[in-house]
Amino acid sequence: MKVNELSAEISVSKGVFYNPKMQSLRSISVAFVKANAQKGARLLDATSATGVRGIRYALEAGIREPVLIDMNADAYANSVENVKANGIEADVKEKSFQEFANTSNERFDIIDIDPFGSPAPLIYDAFKISKDGTLLMVTATDTAVLHGAHANACIKIYGSVPMHTELCKEAGARILLAFIARNAAQFNFGIEPLMCISDMHYIRLFLRVSHGASDALTAVKDLGVLRQCVSCRYFEYSKGICASDSECAKCGSRMLVAGQMWLKGLSDRKYVDNTLRTIKKMGDAAAEKQMSMIADELDIPFFYAVPKITKAFSIGSVSHRKVMERLQNKGYRVSETQFWKDSVKTDADYDAVVDSVKT
Repeated sequence: MKVNELSAEISVSKGVFYNPKMQSLRSISVAFVKANAQKGARLLDATSATGVRGIRYALEAGIREPVLIDMNADAYANSVENVKANGIEADVKEKSFQEFANTSNERFDIIDIDPFGSPAPLIYDAFKISKDGTLLMVTATDTAVLHGAHANACIKIYGSVPMHTELCKEAGARILLAFIARNAAQFNFGIEPLMCISDMHYIRLFLRVSHGASDALTAVKDLGVLRQCVSCRYFEYSKGICASDSECAKCGSRMLVAGQMWLKGLSDRKYVDNTLRTIKKMGDAAAEKQMSMIADELDIPFFYAVPKITKAFSIGSVSHRKVMERLQNKGYRVSETQFWKDSVKTDADYDAVVDSVKT
């Protein structure tokens, strides 16, 4: 099967994974690298499959001789074929990421980890080939685990209790960040989130790695827990270790508890703006729309799902945009969120949000 994906023309061999629905995410990743990587940066695609991502990094983002890895023999052969067909230079390797990370002497400027399923088995080894300033891109498609549908699996794999409510998608991204932070700290690396994308069946994180014991300690010390009321939807979060369920300060109902998770920002405005400007020039309308939503979103932990609040207080339906307008008129910052439709991100407190839903 032949596929045209912007600048790249590839063949997809039988049995080699290729998801056309992820084109927009690949375009965002290419734009991120083009806008933010230094000239001459060394890039590793840890799970290359057809090689389309690595090829697009070379053709569109100016990456010279990317390293493409896949342990599947058919995928390796497919990548070699596609690299030649697109006229680029790339180092294609048939080996596992773990084997490569444990035998390579090179430290990469950019590492892209986009496996089928959980990235957890690859994260520890990624820091063996990282350095101060490495840009790390990580995709997770095991969202049923991170979003709480399989809570025990999340505890086992990521060492955190998930939140299976409307906050599940953002909580899942923050649980993944906490997992990465704990692994990074073992190598004296801290992490700084630059962008976060949550859509369909995946979470995609863009991070910068910084070397130093103090950075590593800061990253893990700031991890904490989320609590949400099962009734009135009030939530709170704080640093520390996950504790047992507690009582809601607003209505006295039971509070669900999730964590540990990342509680600081999910994005860096400079990197987001650079990526959006670049993607506007690429001609991928779906990617531009997705990136625009991310650029407009407030970088504040968690949000309020308006339909959940109206149900909790047994009041009629209210548009979330009307709630946003009321909050803005009171001087608060507001935005929509990629994590849940009909929801509001805001620096207003819970009582102000509920008041704006009611009136």
